[in-house]
Amino acid sequence: MARDRDLEKMMEADSGMTRESLLSRARRQDSLAWAELVDLYGPLIAHWCGRCGLDSHATSDVIQEVFSAVSRSLATFQPQRREGSFRAWLWTITSNKIRDRARQTARNAAGEGGSTAMHRIHAVADPISVPDSEPSEEGAINELLARGMGQIREEFAERSWEIFQRAVVDGVTTAKVAEEFGVSAAAVRQTRSRILRRLREHLGDLM
Repeated sequence: MARDRDLEKMMEADSGMTRESLLSRARRQDSLAWAELVDLYGPLIAHWCGRCGLDSHATSDVIQEVFSAVSRSLATFQPQRREGSFRAWLWTITSNKIRDRARQTARNAAGEGGSTAMHRIHAVADPISVPDSEPSEEGAINELLARGMGQIREEFAERSWEIFQRAVVDGVTTAKVAEEFGVSAAAVRQTRSRILRRLREHLGDLM
């Protein structure tokens, strides 16, 4: 019973804040949602650009172009009921911007002529080499999840978050976490479930 009361105290300490998914809020042009969207996906787009051979200057330009396109098209985005549907859509936009940039750079270099121009042409990533599917390494996806968790962190009390970290991020068994924190196994499961559910609510179709 005492451990059940501990769970009740943890839940009371949590903010209990509920919000629509990040994607839903961004569709309404919520400025905070857009800031969170850029913070969440900007580094992943930069990762994709790097995998396709773009330098930091070109990557910065592509990121701006991608979010500009997302802003124009988000209202018509139709999520597929599968994991990563938004990422797939975002990668399609990003890959098109990378190809457009490569073709434009090649045209400009060809128009200039001379050996310097030829060097610039060869320095541009071959548009055909841009992969059809997103070139995301496991580490980049883990970092994306970590940023998503960071965006909902303040909604939960320290103790609740520590239990979640141990049970989910560190992969410690439910029994061991319960022992470490002096709570019941049911409390650990419920805390883990509440925060995972909130993360899914926050990210919506983004993951």
